[in-house]
This record gives sequence, C-alpha cells and structure tokens, in this order.
Amino acid sequence: MPNSSTTMFLPTRLRFFSALLGALVLLSGCVTQPAKAPLQKEAVFYPRAPDAPRVQHLATFASARDLETAKESGGLKDFLLGEEKVEDALVRPYGVAMSDGKIIVADSRGPGLAVFDLKTRIFSLMSGSGAGRMQRPINVAIDADGTKYVTDTARNQVLVYDKGDRYLAAYGGKDEFKPVDVAIAGDRLYVVDIEHHEVQVLDKRSGKLQFKFGRSEVDKEKSLHQPTNLAVGRDGDIYVVETGNFRVARFTPEGKFVRHYGEAGQAPGQFARPKGIAMDRSGRMYVSDAAFQNVQIFDGQGRVLMAFGQPGGDLPGLNLPAGVAIDYDNVALFRSLADPKFSIEHLILVVSQFGPNQVDVFGFGKMAGIDYPQDEKLESKPVP
Repeated sequence: MPNSSTTMFLPTRLRFFSALLGALVLLSGCVTQPAKAPLQKEAVFYPRAPDAPRVQHLATFASARDLETAKESGGLKDFLLGEEKVEDALVRPYGVAMSDGKIIVADSRGPGLAVFDLKTRIFSLMSGSGAGRMQRPINVAIDADGTKYVTDTARNQVLVYDKGDRYLAAYGGKDEFKPVDVAIAGDRLYVVDIEHHEVQVLDKRSGKLQFKFGRSEVDKEKSLHQPTNLAVGRDGDIYVVETGNFRVARFTPEGKFVRHYGEAGQAPGQFARPKGIAMDRSGRMYVSDAAFQNVQIFDGQGRVLMAFGQPGGDLPGLNLPAGVAIDYDNVALFRSLADPKFSIEHLILVVSQFGPNQVDVFGFGKMAGIDYPQDEKLESKPVP
C-alpha cells in the first residue's frame, strides 16, 4: 500500500483519471436508459423533389479524422490517456482518383498525394523522395496495374510511381510542356499542356512523344485555349476542358477534332469556369464549374441532363470544385451510406479547392419504385 508521500507525487493526470474512473463506476449503477443512437443526417439527393433522384451525397473527406469510426474517435479516452493527435488534412487539393479502396488526391500544397485508405482507415501523404519528390502535383491518373502518373506544374513533368509508390521515371524535359492533367488509354498517356494550348500524347512506358494535337493553323475555332483537364470516353475519344474558351472540345484518339460542348454563359449547359471532367460507362460527361459551384451532367449529344452540388458551408456544399472522377470498383464501400431504396451504379468524386468539404463522394443511381426517363440511350459513335 503506497504511503502518503508516494501519493503526493502521482502525476496530476493520473490522479484525475483515478478520481474520474471512480465517479464513472458509481454513476454506471444509476444509469437505466440505454444510450441513444447518433442522429442520422437527412439524405441529400439531386435533382430536388419532385424530380426523380439520380445522385445522392454519401460522404466527405478532408482530413484523417474523416476516416475514424465513432469507436476510434473517443475524445474522452484521448484526453485521459494523454494522446495528442496531429490533424492530417488536405491543404490545396485539385485532382482525384480512386483505386483499391483508396481515395488518392493530388494536393499541390501538401505537396504530394494524400491517400485516404478506406479499408485500413489510415490517412497518409505520399510525397516521393530524391529524384521522385513532388513539388506541385495537380492531377493523378492510376493505371490498372496500380502505376500512378502525376502531373507536377513546378517540375513541368509527369512523374511515374509503381503500385508500391516507388519512383520510376519523370517524363518531360526543359520547356517541353507544362502538364496539368493526364489520362491513360491503352499504351498512351494523353497529357494536357496548358502553356502550349495542346495535348501531347506519350508512350506510357517510355514517355516518348508520339504526336500532339489541339493547335490548328487552318481553323482557329478548332484550336484549344487554356486547356486544363481531360478524360477518355467509352468510345476512346478525348474530351478536353478549355477553361479559357468556356467549353469542352472532343477529339478522336488520333487527335482529329469532332465537336464542342457548351459555351460561355450562366444558363444550364453553359460554363463560366469549367475545370474537372469525367466520363462514365454510359457516355455521360461530368464537368465541374468553379463559378457555378456545381457539376453538370451531359449526355453524349451534349444535352444537359442535370446538375448537382451548390455553394455553401454545409454538406454537400462545393467550394471552387476542380477534379472529378468516376469509380465503379469501390461502390460496395459506400452502399451502407446510401438510402436503402437507392441503388448506386457508380461513385462520383468531386474535389473542392477551398472550404471544409474538400473531397465529396456522391452516388449515381436510381430509387426503387420510380420510373426514370430514357437518358441511357446515348450514341455509340462520334457525332459528326
């Protein structure tokens, strides 16, 4: 049994813990009511009722805290045991991709790839080292084998890492391009060069330039101006966001111009500051607009179908949305967050450059018992 002098020198926190623990034991005998379940937030759908819902907001990821479960995040336990947690959070995100249960975000101020691992519930930052250290990553594309291609606008290179995050190569020499986005199609990398207003096509294994497109001396209307993002469609066509021209330009895989989508304006189907773009398997096109604070969805013929998201601090408010990504492989990880009657077909990830909601995950699908319009019948060939 400790004497009084020993007790006097017990750490303050430990003595407080002992007293509080005793109080909790006494109180536990008086508790007769079960703990109430946490309040569930009302599901947010787009478009708004009475229209049939197609998109539901599911989750937001901005920091390591968003990966914690209720059991893991007990603040009382952390206080009592003296566990100091350093908040790992996004700083200035732009591009996003998802692979093998991980949301991977290009954070230009990190700098590096912020990784939200939904399976292990661990947040990490991959910044590279030595010759592979990132300086200002803007976008990321992930191949089927896990290889990552990162556009770095400070290095003016496309950095390549394997599935284990080991640095492999850097594509691009001095003054060759200023890469802001990259997409994978077969053995090719399509790289947006914002400085030269074009798309450079590289061999994905060697980084060797194959050809360029987007600059036309014959028809300036078909030339790109301030291209920022691109995506590959189900037909192999390349869709390039021209932020400077307030539209999306479509090209064949070989770089032949097909058509434009959108124009400057504030009406549905128009753009003010378009940025991120993604294509789903049905040929729908998703384009974020940093001025409208939303994402518009178009069919393959350029008709606007709907928009989702809006400005604001509450979920799912978007704040200068940039990168957009579509994912089919990780839907199961989010099904428990969806309305029981809402069947998710694929995920839509949207990055906000500012604000608290920096990576929002939405589910695209249908509500049971509702007849939906036939917006699935889209063209399978390029529009002449």
